[in-house]
Parts: sequence; C-alpha cells; structure tokens
Amino acid sequence: MTERILIIQTAFPGDVILTLPLLQVLKKNYPESKSKIDFLCIPVTSVLLKNNPYVNEVIVYDKRKSDSKDFMSLIRSLKSKKYDLIISPHRSFRSALISKLASAKKTISFDRSSMSFLYDEKVIYDKVIHEILRNLSLLKPLGIKTDKIIRPELFIGKEESDAADKFFLESGIKQNDRIICIAPGSVWFTKRFPKEKFVKVCDLLQNTGSKIILTGGESDKDLTGYIFSNSENKNITNAAGKFSILGSAELIRRSSLLITNDSAPLHIADAVETKVIAIFGATIPGFGFYPFGRNDIVIETNGLKCRPCSIHGGNECPVKTFKCMIDIKENSIIESVVSNLADKKRTGR
Repeated sequence: MTERILIIQTAFPGDVILTLPLLQVLKKNYPESKSKIDFLCIPVTSVLLKNNPYVNEVIVYDKRKSDSKDFMSLIRSLKSKKYDLIISPHRSFRSALISKLASAKKTISFDRSSMSFLYDEKVIYDKVIHEILRNLSLLKPLGIKTDKIIRPELFIGKEESDAADKFFLESGIKQNDRIICIAPGSVWFTKRFPKEKFVKVCDLLQNTGSKIILTGGESDKDLTGYIFSNSENKNITNAAGKFSILGSAELIRRSSLLITNDSAPLHIADAVETKVIAIFGATIPGFGFYPFGRNDIVIETNGLKCRPCSIHGGNECPVKTFKCMIDIKENSIIESVVSNLADKKRTGR
C-alpha cells in the first residue's frame, strides 16, 4: 500500500475544487491508518482545503513570487518527505519538474502535460468528459476506476458561518428570504457577461421578490460596485471582497440559486449543492467545466464560427464583436431563473 502521497494543483480556485474528488477517492482507497495525503497549491487556493479531513498537510507554494532559491527549498522539503506517489492534474512544466525532482517512487500525470516524459505513468487526456472525471482518470494506473462525477467536498467552518450570519443581520436579510447570488467576475474579460447586462438582469429580478447578493473577491469590487450603483433593484447587497473563498461558499450555500460566468463560483455552487445558471461566452461547456447539478442551466450563444476562441478566455474579443456575450438576452436569463425557482418550490429543495 502507498504510504505517502502528494497531489499537485497550483492553478486557479476552480481547478482546485475540481481536483477535490481525486483527493476524496484516494482517501477512500488509502485510509488514514495506512497513508497520508498532502496537497500542494498556491496561497489563494489554500483556504479551499481548510478543515479538510482528507489532507494531512497543505503545502503552499507562491509560484508568482518565488525565485530559484525558493523553488529549490520546496524541492528539498518534498524530497525529505519521501513520497511514494505524486499525482499532478496540473499540466504545467513547473509541476512536471517538481514531480521529477521530488524523487517519488511513482509519478502520474496526463499525456498532454508539459514535459510529460518526466512522469512514470501517463494517462490519456480525454477532451470530451467533465474535468472531475478527467482528474479521476489519473487513478487508473493504481487500479482505481470511477465513471461517475463525484461532488467536491468543501468544509465550511463556524468562522464562515458566523461571518455570514453577521452579514445577513447587517444587510437586513432574514432566514426565510429567498436569495439569489450573482457572481459577475472572472479573471478573463471574454468570460464576463457585460456589466451593463448584469445591471439589466438585476433590474428584472425585482419582480421575483428575491434578495440579491453580489459576490466576488477583492478584484471584483469595482465590477460589483458598478452593478450595485446602477441597478434600480432595491433588494441588492454587495458582498464582494468581504469574504474568503470559503465564506463566499457559505453565502452561495444559503442561496436558492447562483447566476455566474464560467468561473470558480460555478464549481463552488455545485460543491455546496446550490442550483446554477452558468453563462458561457468565449469558452464552451464541451471543454469539461460545465455545471453538473441535475437542474443546473447553461446559457450560451450557439452557431458562432469564432466560438470557442480560447480554452481559458482572453482579455479581448479576437474578432472585436463579442457576440458570444452580447447576443445573450437578459430575458432568457430571467426565464431560467423563474423556471428554476418554480422547480425549487415544487420539489421543496
């Protein structure tokens, strides 16, 4: 039995969330009494592993600020732990180098990973399945096969729950209010539904009688501030920048519905079992990052020759039209909201 395992995922928050089922399945097959599983990630995503009982140690590596001295210090630390197995869902050159230099007995990644020849085992990267299933396929060399999407587990603690309670009290949101969370941000411009259109969506949501919470990180405050200031809906509260990622997860968990772009909040909502309306622009669900909840909805503009233009999105529309987002009608989002809320009322969920 493998005794010491390391998972490497130093990408964005959404990528870490979609790696959690890999951790969960590993822990089920290699219980605490026989193994210890560590997780290597960057500072901003380390909070997603807070309170996680499946992780022995969270190793934080700030790849953006580290120099060669910091890198070699990390390698020495990893080598001293004498890993039996390293699994890297992250396909970067740096992750491959870390996996090789850490001197584990066995290393596993995808055949499409940068410098894949540095790994002992290469698993075929299947482009047409959900990212969770892709990550779980990395367990095949260990004889572990899973053909069902497994929900990521986030462990929201008392600190996050108390912060949400305080925010609700200060914002005048009551326990029995129906809440719709909106996460309008994304690292990439072409993944963001235009802020003016989000304003219109918020205006139209006035008729649903719901409380609207705008959520996001510090970098989203200008965006949510614009939506908050320009909407005529008086039932909007701006929570951007006020919570950690797990704190935002608690806000989303308490909501009836999340409206979001193709970004990390989408995956948070699936993790906490909140329904999602996901707006896809430059990217497509076919890349494998779609919401998987039974009643989740994807809204997109089909039939464009220019779409998808990038697997991650970009800082500007390459054909200067941005039709993938511009052509999405606000009313189509509202119709999906009304349908989703009606379904919730019928089922009691």
